[in-house]
Order: sequence, then structure tokens, then C-alpha cells
Amino acid sequence: MSLIKSISGIRGTIGGKVNDNLTPLDVVKFASAFGTWLQNNKNKKDLTLIIGRDARISGLMVNSLVTATLQGLGINVIDLGLSTTPTVEIMVPELKADGGIILTASHNPKQWNALKLLNEKGEFITGENGAEVLALAESEDFNYAEVDDLGKYETRDDAFDIHIQQILDLPMVDVEAIKAKNFKVVLDAVNSTGGIAIPMLLDKLGCETVKLYCEPNGQFPHNPEPLKEHLGDICELIKKEGADVGVVVDPDVDRLALIDEKGEMFGEEYTLVAVADYLLKNKNGVAISNLSSSRALRDVAQSHNSEYFASAVGEVNVITLMKEKNAVIGGEGNGGIIYPDLHYGRDSLVGVALFLTHLAKENKTVSELRAGYPSYFMGKKKIELTPEINVDDILSKMEKEYQNENVSTIDGVKIDFENNWVHLRKSNTEPIIRIYTEAKSQEEADKLGDDIIAKIKSLI
Repeated sequence: MSLIKSISGIRGTIGGKVNDNLTPLDVVKFASAFGTWLQNNKNKKDLTLIIGRDARISGLMVNSLVTATLQGLGINVIDLGLSTTPTVEIMVPELKADGGIILTASHNPKQWNALKLLNEKGEFITGENGAEVLALAESEDFNYAEVDDLGKYETRDDAFDIHIQQILDLPMVDVEAIKAKNFKVVLDAVNSTGGIAIPMLLDKLGCETVKLYCEPNGQFPHNPEPLKEHLGDICELIKKEGADVGVVVDPDVDRLALIDEKGEMFGEEYTLVAVADYLLKNKNGVAISNLSSSRALRDVAQSHNSEYFASAVGEVNVITLMKEKNAVIGGEGNGGIIYPDLHYGRDSLVGVALFLTHLAKENKTVSELRAGYPSYFMGKKKIELTPEINVDDILSKMEKEYQNENVSTIDGVKIDFENNWVHLRKSNTEPIIRIYTEAKSQEEADKLGDDIIAKIKSLI
């Protein structure tokens, strides 16, 4: 079974049986539920939704199903075609639409697709709203429009231009400083829409772009999650080309990984660290990430006399805390940059522009820039439990076991020790506790994970 229904949307593998996989009937049902939910919650007759998709093979089919379903409900559709998640987020308020749907399964392999749901601000709907949409999908309480009331359909081909211009207009993006450096950038866009959008941005910034896997045909040449083990080709090409920096994005362009001039990973956790370093150097404020992100962001914020706070894991949770604290910068350790002066959503394009501004002004190589940040190493483990074991009870016992340390229970249990930390989160679908650790060496991070697993076993 590869159909996952959650409060943030629906995703699954294409083909197969209804309710088991992401079939046409499942797409229609879920699009109907979201459209109906909007109609029930808006005090206006004519609703308009923005639709955009990444370059997945199934994208056009899913787009056609969603678009026709919304029209069938009497909702107008503005179709951006091939787009990025942040571009759709930008265009919802830009066009004064009532919401949006992004058709992307993010970093999942090509057989996956998904519907991600946006409100009128171009932000992901809340968990409470998502639960209401799921309930509507389950009940199938839909009322489709009569023939004279069908929704209208139009396309737009200027969304990337609008998105990029808004980035170039940001005071903290120094276009002239970047142009003066004539940066040579190698881009791996995993054959999705970053291969369209990022070169357009780099051209405006006066950079030379060397394209790798930039044909938006949905044939991902490697696992599309931008991790070191998947990026051997670009690391070699950077050295061959004598490039200044490598840029890697996932299929929907909301995660940004960087590679230095030596073909070494900058570290996904450090994308946010570097951008925050630049912004907080120029404006004291607040930086936000989630509980499973690197301590390096806290260290950098403190070095600029700024504050740092951590939210529960999940983009919606990060954004909620950013708004509460009026943060200057936020994001997630997976390379997700959220810059509120542009919009509240992870955005690789603004991440590229801010990072290149920082690089130009520091007058350093990427490897020299990275060497200036505190080095931390992360470990990820899990412990599988038998179904009869109460996971919440185990987490409660761990909280008490370490009550003399700095413990957070915002999201699972996070224990901050003086030189390292561990974050325990339970799976929502199976009896598993995921264990994230960070320390000053990989060996220490891995040992901490093993020690915590041993402690959990002793408590069972």
C-alpha cells in the first residue's frame, strides 16, 4: 500500500488499486475534498485556485485530473504548468487567489506524486484544516456545479519572471556584488523544474551556469534527495570545470544543497547556517529551525547577539514559530530556507541569491566560508519495538530519566547535553522510535545514538 493521507496532503505511487495507490479516482476525490472545503470556508461565490507541478512523468495526467475536478466544482483555475513549490506559493497572493495546489512528491522517486495544499496566503494549510479536508474526502460529500457554473481555466507563463524579480528586488540581495564576482556555478536540478528556474535566476545574477541534469523530463538520473551519496556526478563536474560552487535542488526546488569548489559537500544543515550568518550580521533578530536541525544555527545566531528558537519538526511548525517570534530567518536542516521578507515557505531560489551575496561580500571560497562555522556531525538511528509496547510511555520514562538535563517535549523528547544532543521522535504509522543525534564528531554522534538505544531497551 503506497497511498499516504495526511494533514498536509495526499501522496502515493501512480497506478494500482483505488485507496491503495495514487490512482485517478483518488486524485479526483482528494481534489474534490479540498475544493469543497474551500467553498465551505469562503464567503464568496467565485473561487480561484493556482496550480503548478514539478516535472514528474505523471505530472500532466495528475494536473489534468485536478484541474478538471476543480472546474467541475465551479472553481476557476490558473495553471502555471511546470513550476516550483515556492513559485506557486508566491503566485497565490500575487494573483489574489483563494488557495493553491502543488503537484509534487518532493524528493520521492519518480513513481510518486502528491497534492500539497495551500491557503490564500500561499502557505500550507494547518493541521486542523488538513484534518477537515481528509474527513470530507472520506465522506465524499461533494456537490458539483451545473453546466453554466463550471469553473474557468487559464494558463500563465510569467510566474518564474515574477518570482525572480521579487528576489532581485530584495534589499539583502546584492545583484551588483554577485555580478562583480563572475561566479561559475554547476547546477544539478535532477531533471525537474529547477532546471528552468535556477538558470534564469543565475543569468540575472551574472553567473555562468554549467547545467547537469537540467532537462525537465521527470527522468531522475539519481535518487532525487540531495544527499552526498547521490551527488557523485556533480562533485566531479565541479572539479573538472573549475567552478566556484555547486547548487543542487530537489524536484520541487524547496531544498537547497551546496558543494564547494573542491567538490566537497557544504552540508545541507549549513545552507541555513550560512544564509543566517549573512542576514544576522546585518540585522540582529531571531533565527528559527526545528528540533532536529544542527546546533550550528544557534551558535551563529549567538555570535551576532541574536536569539535562536527551535520548533517542532515540520515546515508549518517552523513558520508558526517564525511568525510568533518575528524571525529574520528560519528553515529546516534539510536545506530549506524560509526568508519572510519574501514569503513564508522554503525557497531554494532566494536561498541561492542570499548565499551568493554572502559569498561575494565575504570574498572567500566556499570551502573557506564553511571552515568558519562550528563543525557538528549528525547521526540517525531507529529502534523497532513490538506492537504491544507503549511508545509514549517509553518517551515519558526517557524524559524523567534525563530530567536534570535541558529537555524539550515540544516534539517527542529532545535532550540537550553540554556538548551534544539527542532527539527521540515516534513514528505515526509503526512502533518505531527515530533517534537523531548531533555531536562534535561522527563517532561521538553514533555512540550517543547507541547509548540511547541501550537505555531505552533497559527501560522496556
